Amino acid sequence: MSHLNKMIFGSFLALGTLVATSSYSWMGMWMGLEINLLSFIPLISTSKNMLPAESALKYFIAQVLASTILLLSIVVLSMKVFNLIESSFQSSLIFNTSLLLKMGAAPLHFWFPEVMEGLSWLNSMILLTWQKIAPMILLSYSSKTMMLLITSIISCMFVSGVMGQNHLSLRKIMAYSSINHIGWMIAATLYFEVVWMIYFLIYSVITLNIVIMLKKLNIFFMKQFTLMMNQEPTLKMFFILNFLSLGGLPPFLGFFPKWLTIQVMINESFYFLAIVMIVATLATLYFYMRITFSTLVLSMNSTLLTNDPPTYKFFITATNLVTLASLILSTLVFNLL
Repeated sequence: MSHLNKMIFGSFLALGTLVATSSYSWMGMWMGLEINLLSFIPLISTSKNMLPAESALKYFIAQVLASTILLLSIVVLSMKVFNLIESSFQSSLIFNTSLLLKMGAAPLHFWFPEVMEGLSWLNSMILLTWQKIAPMILLSYSSKTMMLLITSIISCMFVSGVMGQNHLSLRKIMAYSSINHIGWMIAATLYFEVVWMIYFLIYSVITLNIVIMLKKLNIFFMKQFTLMMNQEPTLKMFFILNFLSLGGLPPFLGFFPKWLTIQVMINESFYFLAIVMIVATLATLYFYMRITFSTLVLSMNSTLLTNDPPTYKFFITATNLVTLASLILSTLVFNLL
């Protein structure tokens, strides 16, 4: 695909998200989601090999199923088959289910890791970040079906912690990591949308740093990761720090949005859910630590980065300084809020 076509489809991808999030009607939101879907399919399907085409087909089937369920919720609400209260509740239940399927939240996550496995790092970055914006914002617009969303949050915690343990593919590990963060973002959306915005922004910056480094070294599997990172000690250090930040380990910046989310949940007296989320996230943190320790322990002869242009080094250093803020900075921002 030429660069011009990529720019056109990328523009329509952004347009679809903007239409969905700024529409005044449910049908307008549905149209925006469809524009976003039909723009992303050509970006991920290339003729170079079969994996992107397979991922595009899986993504298309899952998203069409979610769109069909969304349309069903609109029909249920408009027909008023039951009385108004029952119709509104059932419509909200179906609508929220379709949004959970669209964003890849557990237990409707079956398509997400499989689609990630066939994508390039650039398309993976889009799927991990931008494609979450519209469903999350629409979820904040809709009536909250608390039991469904709490079940999804707990499922995200446990599914990501258990399923992410035995994978050697870094794309699948990033997918299960994203499922864990989806659970935290849904919890933030339930009570305070500003916390969700802070969480999503920080998550996107950290994920961007990690994807840039993996794309730079053309790494997709753990074996490649261990070999290449020991030859690039500067990137190795940055990657380890960003990965720990993505896991929410203090004193890195990734801990700050989780801290905010826990604080909001405690203020709303959701003590049990907060405890379950904290304990279940420890399993996810385990495979973050496993990857970072493997690179530290398996050391080889290494050379410094000498062949990269100064602009690349500056970009890597500058973007990583953002994610390596200490708890002192986090405390100052938290007090300002």
